[in-house]
Order: sequence, then C-alpha cells, then structure tokens
Amino acid sequence: MKLLGIDTGGTFTDLVLYENGNFNVFKVPSTPHNPAEAVLRGIKHLKAEDAIIIHGSTVATNTVLERKGAKVALITNKGIEDVIEIQRQNRRNIYDLCYKKPKPLVPRSLRFGISGRINSFGEEIEKLDTEEIENLAKKLKGKIDVVAISFLFCFLNNSHELTAKKIFEEKGIQSFVSHEILPVFREYERTSCVVLNAYVAPKMEKYLRTLNNSLANTNISIMQSNGGSISVDQAARQPVHTILSGPAGGVVAAKFIGETAGYTNLITLDMGGTSTDVSLIHKGNFQITSEYEIDGLPVGVPVIDIHTIGAGGGSIARLDEGGALKVGPESAGADPGPVCYGKGTQITVCDAHMFLGRLLPELFLSGQMKVYPERIPKYLNPLAKKAKMDPEELAQGIITVANSNMERAIRVVSLERGYDPRDYVLFVFGGTAALHAAMLAKSLNIPKVIIPPNPGVLSAFGMLLSDTVKDYVLTVMQVEPSYEKLLEQFLPLIRKAREEMEKEGFNNTVLFRTLQCRLKGQSYEIEIPFSESYRQNFKETYNRLYHWYPEDKEIEVVNIVVRAVGKRKKPTLPKIQKRKGNLSLEALYRKVPTPVYLREKLLANDTIDGPAIIVEYSSTCYVPEGFEAVVDQWGNLILEQMT
Repeated sequence: MKLLGIDTGGTFTDLVLYENGNFNVFKVPSTPHNPAEAVLRGIKHLKAEDAIIIHGSTVATNTVLERKGAKVALITNKGIEDVIEIQRQNRRNIYDLCYKKPKPLVPRSLRFGISGRINSFGEEIEKLDTEEIENLAKKLKGKIDVVAISFLFCFLNNSHELTAKKIFEEKGIQSFVSHEILPVFREYERTSCVVLNAYVAPKMEKYLRTLNNSLANTNISIMQSNGGSISVDQAARQPVHTILSGPAGGVVAAKFIGETAGYTNLITLDMGGTSTDVSLIHKGNFQITSEYEIDGLPVGVPVIDIHTIGAGGGSIARLDEGGALKVGPESAGADPGPVCYGKGTQITVCDAHMFLGRLLPELFLSGQMKVYPERIPKYLNPLAKKAKMDPEELAQGIITVANSNMERAIRVVSLERGYDPRDYVLFVFGGTAALHAAMLAKSLNIPKVIIPPNPGVLSAFGMLLSDTVKDYVLTVMQVEPSYEKLLEQFLPLIRKAREEMEKEGFNNTVLFRTLQCRLKGQSYEIEIPFSESYRQNFKETYNRLYHWYPEDKEIEVVNIVVRAVGKRKKPTLPKIQKRKGNLSLEALYRKVPTPVYLREKLLANDTIDGPAIIVEYSSTCYVPEGFEAVVDQWGNLILEQMT
C-alpha cells in the first residue's frame, strides 16, 4: 500500500508518504500564485506519482480570504435579495461604534428576486415565473461566471430551485442550488453557503483539473472540513466542504495518535507559519459544528470545531499607536517570509526564536533550507530601541505575546464550552508549536504535553488516516417527537447515504445518527447522539455547557443528521526501540550553552531534563527549565513539569 498525504499551508506544502510500513516526509515552500506547482514538485521529489493521494487544499480558503473568486449572480425570491447583506444582528465587537458587517460576495447589482413562492409546509403558493428566469439567463450570459440559487423553504420542496437551475444550465451558465449543499432552514446561512460554494467553485475546479491532468493515472481524494475525504468530482461540485481541510487533517491525526498512546481527552494546537488552529477532543470524539465562519461569512456545512487565530511562526511583531507590543494577525507568509529566510524585512515569531538560539540555523529543515540569522539584528534592534527594550527582552516579549494569544484560543475551546483544561492533555503539532508548548501548558495548568514524531507535517499525516465521510442533514422542526417518529424520519437520509456510498465502492458503510436540538424558543442548537434517551442526553449536555437546566422548557428537535463513513485502509504506527541504559551521547548534538538533541537518535524511555532543545526535520522542541521530556514507545515526546 502506497499512500501520500498532502497539506498545502500558507508557508509550506507538507507531504507524508507511507510505503511498505515506512514513512517519508518532505516540506516544500508553498507557491500561492499556483498551489499545484509546490504539490507537483513534492510528489516528484518523493517519486510518488503512483500513490493513492489524499489532499488537503487551501484553494477554497484563500479564494475567500483574498476575495479573488468568481463573479457570482444570486437568484432568490423577491423581497429577500438582500439577506446576505442584512446578515445577523450579531457583531464581533459590540463596543465598536464604527463596526462594519462583512462585505457580501455578491454585489447588489447581481442579486435578483424572482416571482414564485413555496410556503413553510412545502406547498407552492405562487408559481415560479420561468419566463422571468429565461430572460434573466439571456441577460447574464457572458457577464457572470456562475449562478447561486437559493429559494425559501427549498429544503421542503426543491422544485423551484431545480427548475431555475435547469434553465440557467440550458443557457450554458454553471449553477448551484442551496438544497443540494445545505437543505436546512435559516435562509441567511443556507444562502451564504451556496454563494460561498459558487464563489470558489471555478477556481477549485481549475486547480483540481490541473492536478488530474498532471497525475493522469493517480487516485486522488480531497480532505473535507469534517475530518473525512471525498472524491475529486464532489470536491469540484461542492468545494465549500474543503474550507478547513488542512486543519481537519491535524485533528484526525491527533485523535489517532492520542488513542494509540492511551489519551482520549486532548486539546490540539496546530501552530504553523501563518495561523494557529485549536480544537478539543473529548472522550475520543472531536467536536463538530455548523456555525463556522470564514471572513465573517457563515459556511453552514458541518466542520470540525476549530478555533483559528492569526498567530504563527511568520506572525509579524509591531508596536501599536500606544507603543504596546502586538504580534499578528498579519503574517510574512511564504514570500517574503521571516527576516531569517533572506527576503523579509519585518520581525516575526520565527526570528525571535532564532535570535534567542532556540532555532538552530544549521539544522533548519535538517540543513536543507538555508537561513540567514545574521540579518535579524538589523531589523530587531530598531524595533527594540523604539520599544525601549533590549533586543533579547523584545524577542522574549514577542514570544510571550504570541503565547498569550494562544492561551486565549485554548480557553475558547475549553473553559468557554464547559471543559476544564486540567482534565486534558495538550497535543501540539505544526512547525512552531513545540517551541511554545511547555509554557502554554504551565500557564493553563495542563498536566501533560504530547509532541508526536514529525509534528511539522502532522496535518498531512492525518490525510492518510481519513475515511470517506458524507454528512446528510434535514430540518424537521418538532417539539419532543417520539423515538419511533424520528426513526421513520431518518430512513430517507439513511437510504440516500447508503446509495451514494455504494456508488463510491463502500458496501459496509458505518452510519452515525445525531440530533440538533434546542429548548423551545431558543435560537441555537446543540448536537447530541440519537437514541431512545435523547431527552436525557440533551439535558446532560445542556447542563454541562451552561451549569443549569430549566425543567419547565420543552425540547425542540430542529435537524436530524446522518454521517456515513466508508472505512479505508490506514497506516499503522510503528513502535520504536527501547534504550538499554542511559541516554546515549550520539543523540547529543551540542552540550552548551543549552543541550541540543537530535530527535531521530532518541529511543523509547529516554528522558531529557530542561533546559534543552530537541531538533528534527519538520520542527524544534524547546524544553524549559523545570520540565522533562520522556520518549514513549511510539516515539512521542511527553513533556511534564518536574516535581
């Protein structure tokens, strides 16, 4: 079995090849102007053209963030053309008197209301004006790239959306309908979802076509935001499912490695070059949400609940108007990159670590990438002078501020959601995370840190572990329905799931059923497993989140969800050799001023007391004074405070 996982990041594109029980990893600088270029270069380097590829792509994400997507026309009912501009009353900062809502992806001039209406029972109360649509299609042909169609209550009756789609496609205009992507109530979120999908689809389709043409005989799957993979064809049709594909791979890998090592409660922290992604795994299950936003716009489809902040190795340090030190969210990215990469002119977190001696220039990417530490003082010293600090003090301050940003992110996914960080293990990965891990754990009283082998490419490794996963959701909106009634309502979704999975070659699909419930009168749902005792499950979950439960309130089941999982063959983790006796000197690269160890030379049961630096190809680990690092049988570094 030959498997290749690929994760395209903001700074590097990571590749992990699994063949005959062995892993081979490679990092290549990303090529934002043409992401396929870095991917193909990495595949060629590893000679993996004949591998089964699972790929996490940032094409959809970057298309939205950079606002470089397709020219989209929105077709909807008369009177709700502006729903994507009106949005919700929520605002990110309630004290910002000059707050501006996120700019919609479709301008007012390309939003069109059509006569015709389906009511809340799924009945047609006004016939769709097909002549109006035909005239509009003629008018728009050649002036737009794609059409997004979202009619009211299409999840109950999709006939109007299908009719409109047929007319536009007969005129040669690519069209997407909301009921095929997100068949649920809340027209703003559903419309936002189909608009996002249409906005990124042409660019994603072009990217996937480039890969397919260059790798004609290769089996390629695309990682989704929900932790599973889908076919290239589905990713081209519904690229909105790939918006968090890279970070999702890391969470999947953390779950797998954590369970293998005996840990089921994890807080995952993925610190790359541009951003940090934080998530939580409780009792072996990662959290799924339908409330994720990108650039302030609701995505709608189920994604792994990941909280992202602009704090990475490439995050730029600066002083604000009041002279306070700030780090991020702006990043130096892959080009020009940090100062030490040779072209950058703004000090970053990476530069601070290298200036303090925690990153060794001669061992950066195992010496395969030349860096220029001598450039750092030229740009660090003026900033230090302006901040009235010594350069060393400023470098340490940059790291402290970055840590503070990440601490807040960890609190968001744990304390703010009813989970105590002291009950979890901090699982860190990404090229930069192991430099910060111990101090983050100390600040939050997290008892233990796990750093897996090759942490800088773990998201790519997670691609190798992904199953084929599809989510099916339907709005039912019922107050405390019986278990038997819900069983009956699940049947159409289950049939559809099995049929679609069988077409992809999975005859033994595993199905998971969940309910999205709320107290009657509330606006947001909690997802719980479906069972006869769903009412009790909801009460317990609600009480854990909010520490109280109003017994007089009825439970409303809003959506039913089926997750279909097609199991794929996965790599296995090899155990590493145990050391007999004390830590060998061959693992010691340098003894002073701080001991430096080569991770590939470490064996199971090796123990290293801080301060120490542990270097490997894709990452560097800093073990502060007062901590010890122990190598377990799987090659993981386990960091704990010494008592």
